[in-house]
Amino acid sequence: MEEKGNMTAERSLEIITEQIEHSRQVVAKDTGLSLYVSGLCTMGMAILIGILIYFTSNMAWYLLYVLLPIVIFAGDRIAKRGKPKAPASLVGSIVNKTWQTFGIFVLSYFLLGTLYNMLMQHFEAPDTYVRLAIHPLRVILLLMGMAITINGYTLKSRWMVWCGIIGGIGGYFWESFYVSQTIAGRLFTINEYTGIANGLIPAIMIAILAFIGLTLPGMILKNK
Repeated sequence: MEEKGNMTAERSLEIITEQIEHSRQVVAKDTGLSLYVSGLCTMGMAILIGILIYFTSNMAWYLLYVLLPIVIFAGDRIAKRGKPKAPASLVGSIVNKTWQTFGIFVLSYFLLGTLYNMLMQHFEAPDTYVRLAIHPLRVILLLMGMAITINGYTLKSRWMVWCGIIGGIGGYFWESFYVSQTIAGRLFTINEYTGIANGLIPAIMIAILAFIGLTLPGMILKNK
């Protein structure tokens, strides 16, 4: 009887362990799918805006980023249609909350910075506006790098940590020293300058960071 009781206890422990592992895999796949969809939407939006600015030289296309949370939400709902809801998990919650916080800060900074620039352009002289205008992209790249780094620590991915650090800090100083504008000014014509410096190059930078911080880890997690 005692031996039978031990075997029953061991089997119960095995069942519990299997259920925990299954739950962990379900959560990982669900989190990975959300990251994957978010990355694809961000990359697609960045490339679309970059192309539109390249062909029109109109910086107002940046306002399309305001629609990105709606696009991601819709894409995530479509991707998870018909799939069972994943149980709550600490890791999944941290990853989701990190990117939600990133989105809130970035959208708020972008909208307030755009409003500030519009007011400055309207009320100040051109030389004053050039000196005092806010350049949101450098801060957005820095915040994006921070979010990637935090998720790298959360998911215990060393390569993701380093990509976030290098991409965020490197992108910040790239924009702070106007490297895109310098390259565009030396290699392209005046007509192409705005589209290249303020459209395609920033779009490529955002798309690369989105791939590193969202699409790639999402692909790895959902395929586990």
